[in-house]
Amino acid sequence: MPDLLLEFFSEEIPARMQARAAEDLKKLVTDKLVAAGLVYEGAKTFATPRRLALAVHGLPARQADLREEKKGPRVGAPQGAIDGFLKSTGLKSIKDAKIEKDEKKGDFYVAVIARKGRPAIEVIAEIVPEVVRSFPWPKSMRWGEQSAKGAFVSAAFDSDSFDTSSLKWVRPLHSIVATFGPETEEPDIVNFTVDGIASGDTTYGHRFMAPSAIKVRRQSDYVAKLEKAKVIADPVRRQEIILTEAKNLAFAQGFELVDDAGLLAETAGLVEWPVVMMGSFDKAFLAIPDEVIRATIRNNQKCFVLRDPSTAKLVNKFIMVSNMEAGDGGKEIVAGNERVIRARLADAKFFYETDLKTRLEDRLPKFKSIVFHEKLGTQAERILRISRLAVELAPLVKADKKKVERAAKLCKADLLTEVVGEFPELQGLMGKYYAEVQGEDEAVAHAIEDHYSPKGPDDLVPADPISVAVALADKIDLLVCFWDIDETPTGSKDPFALRRAALGVIRIILDNRLPLVLRTIVEWHWKNVLGRAYLEVAAAIDSLMAFFEDRLIVQLRDQKARHDLVSAVLAAGSLVQGQQKLVSVVDRVEALGKFLDTDDGKNLLAGYKRATNIIRIEEKKDKREYTGAPDTKLYQQAEEKALAAAIDAAKKDASAAVAKEDFAAAMTAMARLRPAVDAFFDKVTVNVTDLADAAKLRENRLKLLNEIREATRAVADFSKIEG
Repeated sequence: MPDLLLEFFSEEIPARMQARAAEDLKKLVTDKLVAAGLVYEGAKTFATPRRLALAVHGLPARQADLREEKKGPRVGAPQGAIDGFLKSTGLKSIKDAKIEKDEKKGDFYVAVIARKGRPAIEVIAEIVPEVVRSFPWPKSMRWGEQSAKGAFVSAAFDSDSFDTSSLKWVRPLHSIVATFGPETEEPDIVNFTVDGIASGDTTYGHRFMAPSAIKVRRQSDYVAKLEKAKVIADPVRRQEIILTEAKNLAFAQGFELVDDAGLLAETAGLVEWPVVMMGSFDKAFLAIPDEVIRATIRNNQKCFVLRDPSTAKLVNKFIMVSNMEAGDGGKEIVAGNERVIRARLADAKFFYETDLKTRLEDRLPKFKSIVFHEKLGTQAERILRISRLAVELAPLVKADKKKVERAAKLCKADLLTEVVGEFPELQGLMGKYYAEVQGEDEAVAHAIEDHYSPKGPDDLVPADPISVAVALADKIDLLVCFWDIDETPTGSKDPFALRRAALGVIRIILDNRLPLVLRTIVEWHWKNVLGRAYLEVAAAIDSLMAFFEDRLIVQLRDQKARHDLVSAVLAAGSLVQGQQKLVSVVDRVEALGKFLDTDDGKNLLAGYKRATNIIRIEEKKDKREYTGAPDTKLYQQAEEKALAAAIDAAKKDASAAVAKEDFAAAMTAMARLRPAVDAFFDKVTVNVTDLADAAKLRENRLKLLNEIREATRAVADFSKIEG
């Protein structure tokens, strides 16, 4: 079957855009192919700084012929309806339609439309230009006239200033490869033109080492010919080359590469022919914290750092990745990078030493003039709010109040330091270093760093009580304040990272097994720190707790908890409506899952569903609800009395166990219902008709069945459980 090869050759594509662009190209093209009836066997993308490519394998040579029947108006319908039918189907006359018989609705016209499939190459020639013109680059540009060599004279991002090009692409587009054909034959060029750029079978090698034109046919020779021309088309392979060679260079000198997946992907997106080299810097710079050295070298020169495996401390070496093989073996390239890194490290060292001259608390007055948010006041006011809440939380998490207050007071101070100003990603960490230098308690220093954690799903959560108190206060204040001013996340927009803050609160509480009632803390902060009356913010509190509940569901889903069990537990004890502890919710979900894996659990669930189905059917038929306590005097059979007694015992024991947060015992109490439920359904007729007072007996038995539903709600809403 034929294969399709596409390549868009342009000026340098930013590294951060390449992976997403490759996926977008694959999706846009393959979706349109499938929609056109051209189903494929596989597709692979390629991306380098100067090209975006896609190979699609196993396409049919042409579309299948289609035969479609379209139902029309009834025979004898008004002429307007018939004319509309003819126009929509392309029939010249109503005589060309067939008539289908329908005894109930009357005869009607049917158009039989036959469409012959088109050659795939013609369809592709229409699809690709559409993809190019609508490609979703996060930033695109128009450009002016291009020279014969492809250099552009002028360009403007997202501008209509240049009429010479209507096309928008991430960078000026120079050529398009589009070939289609079977493996055994010479492929054809898919002929089309986009904004004056005609498709062809010509690409170009490495900008400096092999810039000549290259004729390509399909994926196999495309990859091979580019490699001969010093271009590794596959970004994954470029990453593997960089990582392997970097580790080998480090190992050869007794060092260890500091892994950095983000930097690895970025450097692979900056080069087409990776050449890995090692450079060095003055050992005097090792007096700077390792993280500052790494940030300096990474951010400014996109280089990797190395460490001594015996101490885990950085060494005065770095790994750089060049885009070419230099005639001198790379000596000048290495020397150039060393000069830049030396200058950058000198700046970082100056910033660090300057920061050490000012104590953290001496920076705090400046926060009075720095606005945190126009509706929420200054950064100084935010620090005060965090401090008040952290102190309130201290005894709840078994933390020293004075240390918590000190850590909360200093937790944002490093935002005003020179190093954090240069490298914002080091906030918190630099605060810890500066606190340690000025003699702060070790727990206070670590709390300054840890209060931002967790920063992501894979980040560790704070464990020390002082860090926990400040981290919770920081995140809860953020959430409460933005809910107070009605600045909540909408859709995919979350500019203040409130979803991350809520997940952080949940993870800190769950990972540390903190017996906190989140709603109580939220209400306290609103009342005592923001000064709001409960009725004034009740709706906002409910909204925030619902948000926490949604985030909890996400967190438990990520932990592979069954979604129906989570829903069942939250339906019986919502964070919005009750004073639920997060750890209790998780424990209850776990206990419920274990219970339902037992025979007692499975059979009780089956009995519950049977009971509720009977009740639902009868309530619908009778147009009433069968709630309220059954009349014990109307029990006629031993099984009714036994079920009633079992329900009473289960309610009492399960409720007592839940109150003690012994959810395993609560499930055991529920399990004792099973024999009585089984016996009831085996011996008792609910919809009794042949006895005296049958109507009363039926109503009483339906109410007794409803008691099963009420009893199980002590642990969960069984109606939410699947199966």
